[in-house]
Amino acid sequence: MLRAGLIGFPSSGRTALFQLLTSAREAPRSGGRQEANVGVSRVPDERLDKLTALFNPKKHVPATVEFADMGGAAGSGAGAAALLDVAAFRNADALLHVVRMFRDPSVPHAAGSIDPARDVRTMEDEVILADLGVVERRLERLERDLKKAGAAPELKKEQDILQRCRARLEEGKPLRDLELSAEDARRLRGFQFLSAKPLLIVMNLDEADLPQADRAVELAGLQAFVKGPNTRAVAICAKIELEIAQLDPADATAFMADLGLRESGLDRVIRASYDLLGYISFFTVGEDETRAWSIPRGTNAQSAAGEIHTDIQRGFVRAEVIDWAQLVAAGGYAAARDRGVLRLEGRDYEMRDGDVMTVKFTP
Repeated sequence: MLRAGLIGFPSSGRTALFQLLTSAREAPRSGGRQEANVGVSRVPDERLDKLTALFNPKKHVPATVEFADMGGAAGSGAGAAALLDVAAFRNADALLHVVRMFRDPSVPHAAGSIDPARDVRTMEDEVILADLGVVERRLERLERDLKKAGAAPELKKEQDILQRCRARLEEGKPLRDLELSAEDARRLRGFQFLSAKPLLIVMNLDEADLPQADRAVELAGLQAFVKGPNTRAVAICAKIELEIAQLDPADATAFMADLGLRESGLDRVIRASYDLLGYISFFTVGEDETRAWSIPRGTNAQSAAGEIHTDIQRGFVRAEVIDWAQLVAAGGYAAARDRGVLRLEGRDYEMRDGDVMTVKFTP
């Protein structure tokens, strides 16, 4: 399951977006210790809907995304440090930074003005400082350990890569664009550095700016920032999206059309998250259930089978694969076989977005 942690400064609309994404109706918990509010959202997928209509299964299981509302940064230097104590945040695959662009005099900005570029840079600086603290503490420990007799060579390699990280962080640059070998990436994985996580900037627009949503990055002054590796941006208006969420489907569609919206904010955020992380979906279908599975792009058939069950991965023999559209067009497996569009693939086959897979395996 893809996991994303929502961060943002007070009055950014982060809570509204969390409610939108998870259909939550209660405000986040409050208390002396900052805690994460976690919710799971189903991924809308028209392809799965069409496969479900074709097979009429007992169960329809969309892919899911887990969102964690990590709370807002209280001020310069405070936000990221607090977030470090939240396990759900450390385990997130990506960060979603909700940035305020809406204007509302009744909800003043803590900094006194609306400046999305400033807020993005401030949050980035806090995350970088938090990572720098982790690196420096670990390097101090490594320096002591390396002075001991019989220190493992692996410790020196860890020290070398952490010194590279420190140099980059001291330059005010995040670790998400640091080029690493597979071996060095493995050494750093356990640290779960915040600035190494892919970043999706969610620009929370004013309703009046919806017609210019395609120019939101330019309006926010974030053109250079979003050009960085593993960084994307998407524009929504959380206030309007929450209103849409309260309507029945027909009224919601009409309301969106009036506003010039082709799809919901949830759909845009989900798709942007998938694009950022390089995720794709494949499907399993049958009389019992149709289900969507999320996997990183480049996953082979045997590893994808492991998403279904580890026993299937271990006993993998071959996979029967077909593109979802070809299966729907054929009207079922029998006609698809007659048309010759079903393929047998081995364990090293690279899964494609929209593949429908049936695995042959030995128990």
